[in-house]
Amino acid sequence: MNIVRRLVITMVVAAAFLGSCCSLLYAEDFSKPDELVAKSTAVFKSFMADPEMEWFKNHLDRAKGVFIVPQLLRGGFFIGGSGGSGILMAQDAKSGKWSYPAFYTMGSISFGLQIGADASEVILLVMSDKGLDAMLSTEFKLGADAAVAAGPVGASAKAQTADILAYGRSKGAFMGLSLEGAVISVRDSWNREYYKKAVRPVEIVIQQSVVNSGADPLRQALP
Repeated sequence: MNIVRRLVITMVVAAAFLGSCCSLLYAEDFSKPDELVAKSTAVFKSFMADPEMEWFKNHLDRAKGVFIVPQLLRGGFFIGGSGGSGILMAQDAKSGKWSYPAFYTMGSISFGLQIGADASEVILLVMSDKGLDAMLSTEFKLGADAAVAAGPVGASAKAQTADILAYGRSKGAFMGLSLEGAVISVRDSWNREYYKKAVRPVEIVIQQSVVNSGADPLRQALP
């Protein structure tokens, strides 16, 4: 078998594997926005109760916004993919009041030596106006439209200067997480379903013009 044929077969197998992974990502994702909010609430409370999240808890009140992806599914066979649904909540600069959630998707494709699949819990702290403005756009890429860095873990940890700080946890353990190049997109259909009318993220998280009491437990968990 010549090298070209081997390469073609490898690419076909990789594409098939990636296709199955992507199918898995969507098959295991949440089917309704209420489910995503409930799971996001559980994940956020779990982060807040973790002793390794001291810096996170102490600086949360300085964040412009919080983006929670309770289940980021990843899989790959040389070509990798990741995907999940998330919610964005922003804090009013004057009152400190947290908004109700806006709905998004997050996904990426990567290349290199990677075999296997896993699921992670991800929370992004939006620390700057630039980061929040990027989140409010229809679609943006982490690292390109807003700088992203790993969030500090532990009481004495020091944060890097970035628009967005990323925390990732798999099976209860914090891990190095690279989200450079991940694309975050607005999920208009879920925003419409959750609030019973067409509504933009800026109306939800900045103007705070809509309400759904199902998200009150999460809002109450925020400082």
